[in-house]
Amino acid sequence: MACLFHTSARAWYTRAAGLLLAIAASVAHAQDEPLIFTGTLAKVRESGSITLGHRESSIPFSYLSARGEPIGYSIDLCKLLVEAIAEQVGRELTIKWQPVTSESRIAAVASGKVDLECGSTTNNLERQKQVAFSPTIFVSGTKLLVKKGSPLRSYRDLGGRKVAVTAGTTNEKALRTLADRFRIDMTLVVAADHAASFALLAAGQVDAFATDDVLLYGLLAQNKVQSDYVVTGEFLSYDPYGLMYRKGDAQLARLVNDTFRLLAEDREIERRYTRWFLRRLPSGVSLDLPMSAQLETILQTMAAGTTSSTE
Repeated sequence: MACLFHTSARAWYTRAAGLLLAIAASVAHAQDEPLIFTGTLAKVRESGSITLGHRESSIPFSYLSARGEPIGYSIDLCKLLVEAIAEQVGRELTIKWQPVTSESRIAAVASGKVDLECGSTTNNLERQKQVAFSPTIFVSGTKLLVKKGSPLRSYRDLGGRKVAVTAGTTNEKALRTLADRFRIDMTLVVAADHAASFALLAAGQVDAFATDDVLLYGLLAQNKVQSDYVVTGEFLSYDPYGLMYRKGDAQLARLVNDTFRLLAEDREIERRYTRWFLRRLPSGVSLDLPMSAQLETILQTMAAGTTSSTE
């Protein structure tokens, strides 16, 4: 699946006419020399295309519409970043979509299979050894999803229980760490993606599903079963999300940080948040999830230009 990205056609570009030019100017100024493209920028300028990794069931960050097209909050932010990249390299870019899973996403970025990963990926020190991250776009944490009426209220109640986790997630690691630390005899059932993990719970094959709370709310809203399930328990992890790109690409890192700073300053990130977390999703339901004070502070700091790169 591919689409041609026409930067001049976007409503956002019209509203912030000088924004992308400001990004390009800031990159050129920072280098203090004629701009010679390297890394990802050189690759996409030569090929005229950019490959975006997307998820299929990370609602509302990155998932498939009824028409099978990638949509969501992270997808929107990735597209805005592609606009900035296209402006920087001076040509329109064709987007090529590549589905990734929790298990495959990091390797896909590190190997060059995808240029940007647009999902619900936690930025942590372990992952920074392999890939680079954009500034934080959301903050979440692991909680439990159980059927209404379940006696499970905390990880302390999981002894002798089966818990679904999605392969390759920080949630899986968090549950394994808790089981070892507190000697909880739980059985982890590992599924390929969030939709498969939720299906295990819906079918009664597990007692709980553990993942980021916002993804649980998204799954419930998408399936229109909010009244049948309960998101419960204390936060079992801290998960700041970012968009991934290849490590060691200083030119792209500078462009990513400059772009996000200007998007935060223009409040475009806030508008995209409103679109996906406060308004109706294409399915007709809304998460109705106001922005946290923590994310508000992050965006204010980002707009002030004090965000640092992971490079």
